[in-house]
Amino acid sequence: MTGTGTTASATATARRMWRLLEAVHSVTYFTSEARAASEEAGLRGFWRGYFACRAAPLGAVGPAPVTAAFFSFAPGMVARALPGVWQLASPEAALAVRERGAGAALRRLLAGHEAAAEEAAALLRPVSGGLDIAGRVLAAANAALPSPSDPLHELWHHATLLREHRGDGHVAALVAADLDGCEALVLRSGIDLPRGELQPHRGWTDDEWAAARARLTARGLLGTDGSATDDGRAARRSLEAATDLAAARPWSALPADALDRLLAVLSPAAHACAAALPYPNATGAPAP
Repeated sequence: MTGTGTTASATATARRMWRLLEAVHSVTYFTSEARAASEEAGLRGFWRGYFACRAAPLGAVGPAPVTAAFFSFAPGMVARALPGVWQLASPEAALAVRERGAGAALRRLLAGHEAAAEEAAALLRPVSGGLDIAGRVLAAANAALPSPSDPLHELWHHATLLREHRGDGHVAALVAADLDGCEALVLRSGIDLPRGELQPHRGWTDDEWAAARARLTARGLLGTDGSATDDGRAARRSLEAATDLAAARPWSALPADALDRLLAVLSPAAHACAAALPYPNATGAPAP
């Protein structure tokens, strides 16, 4: 057992499902349909659409709650987007934009997979419906939204809810590890993602990046060349293990036969979505 009511197999399942569901969710940011829906609503530019659509479940909030919830973005970058985006599109409009864009993208990408997607949505229903959302702000905000009746929209809704649930747990793991938003990115850049895919997309200045690197070096997590030390890699593994554990409970209640069937119908859909996404990408989404 890895925790109360949570088995090691459930943590492994949580990680496997994350990779699949992340691909489904990420059509919101990278597909032509989603980008067109944002631009038609006046949300021109990748990051306007990103901040508006992802923050919309929280309502017309300012930068502080979003900086806290999104975690790895520089406060200045968030402040440049919020609350200004709400003058272009209300949260209600942004919710409609993301559903319309994701739905159109999934209709194209999952052509021929509609029956499997509908079954996957039905199998995910009890998982996302039984989430414990205590302490998970983005998951709670998305859970409060009505589940769409259209099967493809519903699949996206469940994927989004479960990825935000996992993301909230990941933020908690980072806080417990005494890492701030910039430090988390600098550590990651010392392991497997290039700095160019992280720093500019999260808005940190060169001085802020250098200061974070110096702090991690002083803690023995980075070497002088910026690469992660053995301790730094171990810290990253511990972070991922803690995140998997925090995301595992919903999967521990899913019967083995239902899980096997979910993997069978969701995997082709996720890979079809992944084919339309760039890797590496601005959100750090992994390939399934």
